[in-house]
Amino acid sequence: MKPMNHPRGAISTSHHLATEAGAAELEAGGNAIDAALAAAAALCVVYPNNVALGGDLVALVRSPEGEIRFLNATGTAPAAQSLDALREAYGEMLPLRGIDTVTVPGGVRGWAALHEFGATRSWAQHLEAAIRYADEGVPTARSVAAAIVSEREVLDLDPGCRSVFIPDGLPLVQGQPLVQPALADSLRRLAERGADEFYEGELAQRWVAGLQALGSKISLEDAAGYTAFWDEPLEGGFDGHRVITGPPNTSGFILLRALQDIARGIDDPLGEGAGALATAFRDGNAVRATYLADPAAGGPTGAELIAMRRPEHPPPREAKPSGDTVGLSAVSADGWAVSLINSVYFGFGAAVLEPETGILFQNRGTSFSLDPASPNAFAPGKRPRHTLMPVLILRGDELAWVPATMGGSAQPQIHTQLLLRSLAGATPHEATHAPRWIVEEPGADGVVRVLIEDDVPDAAREAIAARFELKTVPAYTEDLGHSNLIRVTSEGYEAASDPRSDGSAIVVDGAG
Repeated sequence: MKPMNHPRGAISTSHHLATEAGAAELEAGGNAIDAALAAAAALCVVYPNNVALGGDLVALVRSPEGEIRFLNATGTAPAAQSLDALREAYGEMLPLRGIDTVTVPGGVRGWAALHEFGATRSWAQHLEAAIRYADEGVPTARSVAAAIVSEREVLDLDPGCRSVFIPDGLPLVQGQPLVQPALADSLRRLAERGADEFYEGELAQRWVAGLQALGSKISLEDAAGYTAFWDEPLEGGFDGHRVITGPPNTSGFILLRALQDIARGIDDPLGEGAGALATAFRDGNAVRATYLADPAAGGPTGAELIAMRRPEHPPPREAKPSGDTVGLSAVSADGWAVSLINSVYFGFGAAVLEPETGILFQNRGTSFSLDPASPNAFAPGKRPRHTLMPVLILRGDELAWVPATMGGSAQPQIHTQLLLRSLAGATPHEATHAPRWIVEEPGADGVVRVLIEDDVPDAAREAIAARFELKTVPAYTEDLGHSNLIRVTSEGYEAASDPRSDGSAIVVDGAG
């Protein structure tokens, strides 16, 4: 979209109905935080394969004074669970889904922290669109319909998932109404009583009891004791810009590692130097798989992870997330800016939907290691390592770009490609719509492959193929992530959403 004179703000998300909910907050006089919260709540209704009320959240927020803070609302493991019990049940590795992969959901506490930090609209107003979408229903999005088909086997195993996504034994198809009355009731309770209702109120009692009936160790005490927290972001420099991202337990360090490698001598990193950039991404993935863990439980710092050499023998790959996340970008003329990531991890998370509340739960616990020697070994109250990572790009103290993306462990790679294209002069539309490639984690055979869209230019393709095996997919394949990007200019904002998603971007005019 072209910049507008005297704009009130801009928002870009992975689903057009969420973008419209956020834009409505800006039009009503709200700021970027108000817009982000309304959009995030809406996404939990319209994009359940990627995000839900039972998910996690991270965000970077820039205040009008220029302060930038990182919000960590990633969930913790239940206090009553143990590494020994999980090893006895599952051996060397946790399952990908199921009740023991559910950690305490952090997202709603994250919303509350954002609201308290700088929202101008009421908590109830943030949830209005989400309640309407859940109550009245929305057309099933392309991404959701495709995910129901691909994940039908696991959805069929859960009565709650089956009733919502496979009603009468038939998977919802694109355009068919997705109606969620139980979720609408839960959202109403949140609107009336605030975030504490999710963690300490009757709603907490309902969802905790529902999970415990399936064997979960999450208790009311775990829920009531959960807190999101503000932390110092991780920062690096690149090409005269400040690149700000999330510290551990997030994967932001991989972006800064890659940018350091480029600055040290990778020429034409999206062309003839793409093979060297792919190698940098491979090394970052290996460091993440081996060392990333919760710093509060002894995991390394961001600076330490950036400096680490690639391990000679990284652990076996994690299974590739099939849904993952939503990212959204928001900015307002009063100086607020938000890069926010909300997530259930795999498609439909743990594939556990508590029927009474309509709440779908994430499977972030599957990221824990069951190796006692791993920094990321399971422990009660610990946060697992995360793929999530928000990003802000500044030129000195001035905001330049507000990006956000999903994409599992490829998020740092997508951010790198967005930034390189943007610095080369690409508009947000051009950057988000450009051909993309990502380095996957090692396969079961130990081979690292590169997933590459078929319209990637020959120079980059040949450079990568000289070092890695390629897996070619059609242009705009969803596996290459959903990105959102806002550029801040002296005239206003330019915003775009990824064609691989069901998203949109809106610049809200300040007139009227």
